Amino acid sequence: MTLEQEIQRRKTFGIISHPDAGKTTLTEKLLLFGGAIQTAGAVKSNKIDMHARSDWMDIEKQRGISVATSVMGFEYKDLKINILDTPGHQDFAEDTYRTLTAVDSVIMVIDCVKGVEVQTEKLMEVCRMRNTPVLCFINKLDREGRDPFELLDEIEDKLDIRVRPLSWPVGMGKGFRGVYNLYENNLNLFEPGKTKKTEDVIEIKGVDDPSLEKYLPDSAMGQLREDIELVEGVYDPFEVETYLNGTTAPVFFGSAVNNFGVRELLDCFIQIAPNPKPRETEEREIKPLEDRFSGFIFKIHANMDPRHRNRIAFVRVCSGKFQRGSNYYHVRQDKTFRFSNATAFMAQQKETIDQAFPGDIVGLYDTGNLKIGDTLSEGEKGLYKGIPSFSPELFKEVINLDAMKAKQLEKGLLQLMDEGVAQLFSYEMGVRKVVGTVGALQFEVLQHRLQHEYGARVKFDPVNIYKACWIHANDDEKLDAFVKDKYRHIARDKEGKLVFMAESKAWLQMVQENFPEIEFHFISEF
Repeated sequence: MTLEQEIQRRKTFGIISHPDAGKTTLTEKLLLFGGAIQTAGAVKSNKIDMHARSDWMDIEKQRGISVATSVMGFEYKDLKINILDTPGHQDFAEDTYRTLTAVDSVIMVIDCVKGVEVQTEKLMEVCRMRNTPVLCFINKLDREGRDPFELLDEIEDKLDIRVRPLSWPVGMGKGFRGVYNLYENNLNLFEPGKTKKTEDVIEIKGVDDPSLEKYLPDSAMGQLREDIELVEGVYDPFEVETYLNGTTAPVFFGSAVNNFGVRELLDCFIQIAPNPKPRETEEREIKPLEDRFSGFIFKIHANMDPRHRNRIAFVRVCSGKFQRGSNYYHVRQDKTFRFSNATAFMAQQKETIDQAFPGDIVGLYDTGNLKIGDTLSEGEKGLYKGIPSFSPELFKEVINLDAMKAKQLEKGLLQLMDEGVAQLFSYEMGVRKVVGTVGALQFEVLQHRLQHEYGARVKFDPVNIYKACWIHANDDEKLDAFVKDKYRHIARDKEGKLVFMAESKAWLQMVQENFPEIEFHFISEF
């Protein structure tokens, strides 16, 4: 198969949502339809040992939430589908933001009971930064939820995007009978089935087809005809171009846990979703069809296998063909590395691969050379536009509870920071180490993983810090003078960059006014 044919086969997308909207369950059912798994795992049941494939860390199984992005690939209708299931919880938003740099489109899951929530709005803002195509799946139609038209209005209002329904629910809650597929013009009646595929597709000739009477009672049939007439009158006809440029979101309805509406979503998605797209480096735009391989690292995960202290870097292939065992140029270090171990993922399960193409996500075993944002290529020196670190919201000091485990703690902190789970700030004065996170739950995850993966027991004590600001000045002498003056409040991040640890908003403003020659940045890349 040629490079162009391989690229045309690939669809790489992320699944995003507010916590508990059913995102991981939808991922499971997509894998089920794709034949990648035979039985869907239970995301939250204590009675069932088989948890969702994408939630494989111990803490994810205990809490019933996703705390790290999972990567899964499978074949469906001669296409290679790559799914990135992201954490919904806002405390792990930064992992999700980074993941969105590695996908070509997203499926946004919305709870039909709760509608658009705060985290959904934030995720949409990140999608809009790159004009990422968005497809919506309104989930949990087996529950008594809000009116579908009301939900569509809320999506348009809060997410600032036009919508176009491509499927429509027949009833809701106890009266939910299935989904009418506007895109393929058929009716899907399903029996609830939590762990196996069930589908019953009925071909009809539009909502006026008399044969509908065989399958739906008069009341449901009349309501469906009214709704479809209103949909066709209110919403513009669906155009793939407006979806691809990020201005229109196709909408599907269903119930992931009961397999309602999932097949329609997947079958339409593979027809309209974009293939791998060009990516910007600092030098130029790189097109997928270019002969030479290039890619960037958007995620690092340590200890995916607790029996082996391995560290895997997730690489999004952007151009050319990746080949295992080849030498590739590491742009940041200006060195060449040979990667003899390359894997493809089904969550925690991995298989060795010999080659990969644009759109694929490859796992590279690493001993500490690779970092989030790094670019690999066949010699070209341009870095893919970076994945910045944002100033954290919460700060706590790391207290070692076992002096005999200092080395394990140091190693664990450095490896977990490489994953981008949190940020570490080491004060210039003394040995204080402060961890900054986006949300409180990350401290719990860090504490759990340090103890269970590295044998290091810690606690996190609150500290009086408002904001971590990366500092820079064109005049080195003035920067040195500022560092000397504020020595007690100066730290370095994991990369060794100088950071000013401001204790309050008012104090930060005063320091900025007193030192106008110093630049204060809330993002690490400036």
